[in-house]
Amino acid sequence: MGAVAVSALSSCSKLGKLTADNFTVTPTPLEAVGGQVPATINGTFPVKYMKKKAVVTVIPVLKYEGGEVEGQSATFQGEKVEGNATTVNYKVGGTYTMKTNFAYVDPMIKSDLYARFEAKKGKKKVSIPEVKIGYGVISTSQLLSRCNMTAATAPDAYQRVIEQKQEANIKFLINQANLRASELGSTSVKDLSKILKEINDDQEGRLLNGIEVSAYASPDGRYSFNEKLAQKRQNVSADYMRKELKKLKMKADVDTKFTAEDWEGFQELISKSNLQDKDVILRVLSMYQDPEEREQQISNMSEVYTDIKEGILPELRRARLIVNYDIIGRSDEQIVDQYKKDPSKLSVEEMVYGANKLVKTEQEKAQWYQAIAKQYPSDYRALNNLAQQAIANGDVATAKNYLEQAKKVSNRASEVNTNLGLLALKEGNISAAEAFLAQGSGANTFKEVMGNLNIAKGNYTQAANDLAGTMTNSAALAQILAKDYATAKKTLAGIKNADAITSYLQAVLAARTNDASTLASSLKSAIQQDATLAKRAANDLEFANYESAIKSLLK
Repeated sequence: MGAVAVSALSSCSKLGKLTADNFTVTPTPLEAVGGQVPATINGTFPVKYMKKKAVVTVIPVLKYEGGEVEGQSATFQGEKVEGNATTVNYKVGGTYTMKTNFAYVDPMIKSDLYARFEAKKGKKKVSIPEVKIGYGVISTSQLLSRCNMTAATAPDAYQRVIEQKQEANIKFLINQANLRASELGSTSVKDLSKILKEINDDQEGRLLNGIEVSAYASPDGRYSFNEKLAQKRQNVSADYMRKELKKLKMKADVDTKFTAEDWEGFQELISKSNLQDKDVILRVLSMYQDPEEREQQISNMSEVYTDIKEGILPELRRARLIVNYDIIGRSDEQIVDQYKKDPSKLSVEEMVYGANKLVKTEQEKAQWYQAIAKQYPSDYRALNNLAQQAIANGDVATAKNYLEQAKKVSNRASEVNTNLGLLALKEGNISAAEAFLAQGSGANTFKEVMGNLNIAKGNYTQAANDLAGTMTNSAALAQILAKDYATAKKTLAGIKNADAITSYLQAVLAARTNDASTLASSLKSAIQQDATLAKRAANDLEFANYESAIKSLLK
């Protein structure tokens, strides 16, 4: 019935009917976004409809199999009603816009939107028949609940080869290049000799990579004299190291170099000093590049130059001796063999590395993780990785138990918080997921879980960015929802362990890109893998333009 007919009817009755022509709903059909079904309803009260003493409340109602839910209502009143509702003129009529929202549940995929009315004229209730104004809910976003999410694995920090260095400093008197006994007896030089012996005694566990000798002269006096002096200091220091190697019958390259005037070291020491005029000295160094000019300008600063001569320059008359070596850890075979013999002899890094990378079956991994948790109870990683296995197996209760234990060990561990966020997301607890993920940055699947969270929140473009390069069902879902169909097609083709949801998403993508052939084959594959998808497909408005083909497929 059109607006004109309604107007005529209302003129001779208390309040007339309203029809679907009096309403427009955006979007039509409705769509689930972030777990909600939002709708904007534009309504019209025809001329001479709203009696001057009438009050009408419009209630959106979404009806579905097994139930219904009311949305946010809006109330309107006639001109002679004293109240706070929106007033509608009797002769002119009026238009209005109201927004409503429904919490999504799965049966809403097949539903109808109605406008229900509560009305009265004066003190008497008036019956206005409810009106169907919209239909269905596109619930593609809700496929997220059927997408597998990858839990975060806590990594090892095992390095088989660890580069090390031991350093000693030998100081020289002004204008001299002889090695003094006091310097050769210093703690740093003794430690250098000690590490050489340890390397020599442990040739399987340590490997000498060479020795560096760098000698310096302080930047005072003639450059030509300092150059020869620095070279002499280099030679005597290198000879000393060669003699030390000879005593231990060790062979190694000794790389040598000298610096005639150590302006770089001078600048470093000045910047770290408490000298009163150090900023002036640093400015001089930046203004003048010529060594002689620098020295002249600084020596002219008579008040501070004495402090420089006594506290800075002696530290620059030196030679640096560096022993470079590697610590060699167990090989993969040795780690596995040691685990079989006696795992207590393995470090925690060796065990986590072995569990993560050396064993082949999930059962073996679990055995290693259990051993780590027992042997190293203060390390959260084994507990987290046991939870990761449980999540992969769909055992949420076990996963929660392990994660609660892991969180007691390390409250801020990124992997633990990411996995707790993942579980909260699976349960539909968005606020809890956000709270956990606020401490999850750094975990290997953090961005993937964040992408899934943004799908759940309806932030599809951000979700697609988070999941870029991830070949998963949820990545493809985000791209479809963001209408990036070309990327979604590539993602779906690149999923290694494709499943029923992969095929279903391919069917949705085909429907949106008018590819009837792919739609039919993909949907057939999806239903063959998961029969429950047949009922969804029959009601899925993504396939509304292919109704006959869907019916034929589902026979």
